[in-house]
Amino acid sequence: MERERVIIIGSGAAGLTAALYTARGQLNPLVIVGSQMGGQIAITSEIENYPGFWDAENVPTGPELVEVMVKQAEHFGARMVYDEVLEVDFSNGSPFRIKTYGAEYEAEAVIVTAGASPHRLGVPGEEEFIGRGVSYCGTCDGFFFRGKDVVVVGGGDSAIEEGIFLTRFAKTVQVIHRRDELRAGATLQKRAFANEKISFTWDTAVEGIGGNGVVQNVQTVNLKTGEAEERPIDGVFIFIGHYPNSKFLEGQVVMDEHGYIITDELMRTSVDGVFAAGEIQDPIYRQVSTSVGQGAAAAMQAEKWLSGRE
Repeated sequence: MERERVIIIGSGAAGLTAALYTARGQLNPLVIVGSQMGGQIAITSEIENYPGFWDAENVPTGPELVEVMVKQAEHFGARMVYDEVLEVDFSNGSPFRIKTYGAEYEAEAVIVTAGASPHRLGVPGEEEFIGRGVSYCGTCDGFFFRGKDVVVVGGGDSAIEEGIFLTRFAKTVQVIHRRDELRAGATLQKRAFANEKISFTWDTAVEGIGGNGVVQNVQTVNLKTGEAEERPIDGVFIFIGHYPNSKFLEGQVVMDEHGYIITDELMRTSVDGVFAAGEIQDPIYRQVSTSVGQGAAAAMQAEKWLSGRE
């Protein structure tokens, strides 16, 4: 069993920032990357609201920002292992046990930054057509819908941001939202309403996705009138929120009813020596900048906690 001073679970904004801070603190951190390096940042088209990038020619894509953050953390000594955590054992205190697909570890301190994953609609045809017209990432899959008609389900920041991005490729983008107004920020709304490729369908839910091998239509219902309709479409992009990737932590740390880890203002969990940062403990802000701050705070507290033990 490999022994580490600090293990960071997850490689999103919070995890890579925690890696940078603990590496600069000479703790030689090990980052267990998870299913995707960079987490949600890696599937974001352009990051316009991160400090330091203020004009159109200076706005990085998500993958570009991830690449820089990884290089910076590694420069100071952070190590990345491309693996996923299967289970942890925090019951006996430090050192904590962590099991992945490829190895087992002991860690004196742990920082959990495993992030969140997109919710699914749970309608007929959704699972069947994932990768064949159903997607949860416009940045990843938009290229495959050049000149085609697509639907975006949702009305928050992610839905509208990704909808705008999809207009680079798609012929039309239909936004279907359960309410009669968007929840997205004012700037995103202004850009979406001004984009002639984007149309809006209000008070409507998607109840099914159909096709023959690939997506060919969606079945919708108006929630006010009850009117049902089948719309021909080439792709369905779903952005209806996220859930924390915390299942592997059940019974190990205190979480709320939705599975978000509960931390105090010092990013401490219910287990002494285990810290959490980013979207796995933040259902409110969920921004790159807030996750970076939380990752820095968790790392500073982990370093302080380890120093106190010495």
